[in-house]
Amino acid sequence: MAARLKKQGFTVEPMRFGAVDNFWARLGKTTPLLVFAGHTDVVPTGPLEKWKSDPFVPAVRDGLLYGRGAADMKGGLAAMTVAVERYLAAKPTMKGSIGFLITSDEEGPSVDGTVKVVEKLESRGEKIDWCLLGEPSCLERFGDTLRNGRRGSLTGILKVEGIQGHVAYPERADNPIHRVLPALTELTAARWDSGNEFFPPTSFQISNFQSGTGAGNVIPGEATVRFNFRYSSALSKDELKQKVHALLDKHGLKYSIDWRPMGDPFVTKPGDLSRALQDAVEKATGLKPKLDTGGGTSDGRFIAPTGAQVIEFGPRNASIHKIDECVAVKELEQLVDIYVDVLKRLLG
Repeated sequence: MAARLKKQGFTVEPMRFGAVDNFWARLGKTTPLLVFAGHTDVVPTGPLEKWKSDPFVPAVRDGLLYGRGAADMKGGLAAMTVAVERYLAAKPTMKGSIGFLITSDEEGPSVDGTVKVVEKLESRGEKIDWCLLGEPSCLERFGDTLRNGRRGSLTGILKVEGIQGHVAYPERADNPIHRVLPALTELTAARWDSGNEFFPPTSFQISNFQSGTGAGNVIPGEATVRFNFRYSSALSKDELKQKVHALLDKHGLKYSIDWRPMGDPFVTKPGDLSRALQDAVEKATGLKPKLDTGGGTSDGRFIAPTGAQVIEFGPRNASIHKIDECVAVKELEQLVDIYVDVLKRLLG
């Protein structure tokens, strides 16, 4: 990507933080600044023997491009690169600048990627006006959904202490599983908020429960529960933490929680970028995409707080993170057309 952008006249600035490679590229010095953003890293393949072809050797079968990351989100990266090339080839009178913010730390811990690049840009007064992420946003049909925000994500690792003992002598032990189950039942049944005009209600899910020695005659001495909130902007993460601690304290548990915030909720209200995308998508596909804030987290959470309008639009996401991940070649071709149209609408 960097080599192709340099050929188009972009100034490409590698930004390495820790063990993470990122780059920032810009063409033009004036405002407004339209930035394409995305990530090159992918999730693990899973069992290689279950793939119909090598997940890291692209293969086209029946109009579908197969490979790990084809949909999430190397297809989007390719489309935005080609779109800019085609836009510039038409020699437009560009009113503004184009940027690329590319990271290799989105599927991982996300601590030395986009967040650090944004901090660097902010420190030198470089402001993003519009940011378009090529994340796979569409659900049933290509063109049906734009992401104009994401819910917050807060993980907690709860450790409940008990006293290990023999199952035949329960009076000499304290079973942490028995202790925590009523509290977990209450947590799963709780209604945290009602959501708002942009977000559905906050959800709570238990993802892991570990306890016991493996022996059938031993009461465990500790239970570990991993849970996650996907929360709306109607609540803050601190309010969620307070509610959880109050409930656990009510049940008299001896416990600790390792809180791991993964990102705050963000939303971009309808504006220039969303309107340009909706019109471009409708022109290319015949569908007027809805604005949606569902799904997981994305690096948009680091860019939106700067005041930028942030929208995600890319291919369908039905196969992402799965065996035989794939994307329709036709969708990628249409995606290029849509990105070119957005460039014309926003920058002339």
